[in-house]
Amino acid sequence: MSYCKQEGKDQIIFVTKEDHEAPSNAELVEDDPNDPYEDHGLILPNGDINWNCPCLGGMASGPCGQQFKDAFSCFHYSNEEVKGSECIEHFRGMQECMQKYPELYPQEDDNESAPSEEAEAAPPADPTATDSASVSVPTSEEVVSGTEIPATS
Repeated sequence: MSYCKQEGKDQIIFVTKEDHEAPSNAELVEDDPNDPYEDHGLILPNGDINWNCPCLGGMASGPCGQQFKDAFSCFHYSNEEVKGSECIEHFRGMQECMQKYPELYPQEDDNESAPSEEAEAAPPADPTATDSASVSVPTSEEVVSGTEIPATS
């Protein structure tokens, strides 16, 4: 015998083997565009942020979820000339929280973005030296693309 049971917001339906063997007579209900749980992308029809959007990668939940929501909301609703310029403190708070949980929020590899310790300890090159070594300063285009053209002697 089939029956339904309500537990909180969930409805549990128990069915028999015979129920599964019979063809379904379920009618599909058309999607409700005002359903806040329906996947609408990042912005809901009313203009609010959809914190359940898979595009956020779960950042709105977890130990730093509230800090993420504060920073993201501030940026999203920003009307400043430089969008989000008033949100620096929110993003700083989010970053500080994430640094407390490196296993949940891994940092980018510092080897690619930071200069090596040896380079930091070395004295700056003397621009008046006349040896055969030359120093190559990357152009802004090279910095953006991540490539640098080696200097030729």
